[in-house]
Amino acid sequence: MAACAERVAAVLPAAGSGARLGAGVPKAFVELAGVPVLVRAVDGLLDSGVVGHVVVVVPAEQAGAASAMLPGRPVSVVPGGADRTASVAAGLAALPPSVEVVLVHDAARPLTPPAVVERVVTAVRAGAPAVIPVLPVTDTIKQVDGDGTVVSTVDRSALRAVQTPQGFRAGDLRRAHAGAPDPRTDDAGLVEALGDPVTTVEGDPLAFKVTTPWDLRIAELLLAGAVERIG
Repeated sequence: MAACAERVAAVLPAAGSGARLGAGVPKAFVELAGVPVLVRAVDGLLDSGVVGHVVVVVPAEQAGAASAMLPGRPVSVVPGGADRTASVAAGLAALPPSVEVVLVHDAARPLTPPAVVERVVTAVRAGAPAVIPVLPVTDTIKQVDGDGTVVSTVDRSALRAVQTPQGFRAGDLRRAHAGAPDPRTDDAGLVEALGDPVTTVEGDPLAFKVTTPWDLRIAELLLAGAVERIG
C-alpha cells in the first residue's frame, strides 16, 4: 500500500433491504456471479491502491455476517443508524483522526472501476473540498405537474447523473454531518449546504447502481463477458 493511501478511508453504507431485487436478503449480501455485492464493492475500492481502509456500515444484526465475508482485508464493520445519513455518520465516527480524505461509496455499485476511485481521490488531494463522479444525462428530461402533465422540457446540457464514490476532505465532511438538519441521500448535498464548492470528475457507466433484477442481470452479463463493456 502506498503511504498516502493510509490517510484515505472509505465509508460504505450497506443497509439496503434489497426489496426491489426480490432476493429475500439485503442487497449487499446478494451474490453477483458467485461473489456478494458487498465484497465486490469493497475490493473495488481497495484495488484502486489509493484507499487504505474501508468502514462497512450495516444493521447491527448483520455485522457478523459482513465481517465473515471480508477476511484479511483492511476493513472495519460497524452498526449503522436509522437512515443513510446516520449510517455514514457512524462510519465517520469509526475513522481515526489521521484520515485526511474520506470517500462515501454505495455498496450497490459493485462494478465501479478503480480508475474512478483514483480520479476522486486525486481531485480531493489537489484541493477540492468535495468531489463527485458524474456522467452526462443522455435522456430527454421532462418536468411534470402533480397530474403527470408535462410542464416543460429541461435543458439536459447542464445536467449530470451523480455516482459514487464521493470524496471529501475529512474535516469538511464531519462538519457537514454535524450540522445536518435532515437525512440526505447524497453527502455532497450536505457539503453544498455549507457553501463549499463541489467539483465533478468523469464517472463511468460501469459504476451503475444495482437496484432491480434487470440491473443484477446486466452486471452478471458484463462480468461473464456476454455483452460488451458499456460506454
